Amino acid sequence: MGLGLAFKAFFRALRDRTFAEQLDRLLQGQAVALSTTTASPLADRLRADMIAQAPTRSDALTLLATLQREARLIDFLMEDLAGYNDAQIGAAVRDVHRDCAAALERMFALRPLHAQEEGAPVEILAGYNPLQVQLTGNVTGQLPLRGILVHHGWQAIQCELPAWSGQEESARVIAPAEVQVQ
Repeated sequence: MGLGLAFKAFFRALRDRTFAEQLDRLLQGQAVALSTTTASPLADRLRADMIAQAPTRSDALTLLATLQREARLIDFLMEDLAGYNDAQIGAAVRDVHRDCAAALERMFALRPLHAQEEGAPVEILAGYNPLQVQLTGNVTGQLPLRGILVHHGWQAIQCELPAWSGQEESARVIAPAEVQVQ
């Protein structure tokens, strides 16, 4: 039904400017007042579908919730480590590290931005992208500049966060409280 509805909406929007404007407002989450001249079962269905759509939640919170659920990252970071010895902390870090890395790899497919090993000599040519290369140290003179790669940088090959389907009042919940019933 969804695909058929999408095609109907697409072709109707191509030929009916008023419908297209109303559809655009619906897709932006704005209310639409349909007059009797533009009302149709299709428009009513589109409006109902948009109203019934799942509430929104920040992608940052979704990422944080995923790292908590899969690696207990927040539990680890919020824990007071003063009472633990280094061996206990190291054992906990190993699990959190492994599970966080697996979650990030699955969602983002992280790869180094530069293939050279850290410590390798690099040349910065004219036209380099400052969002991809941050120059530090003695940055003087004309390009090209020569330096040593201190950090290879990271890039996300994909961005596939889990879809959140909770209720609006729970949009800021990172992890539910756990209660063991006895």
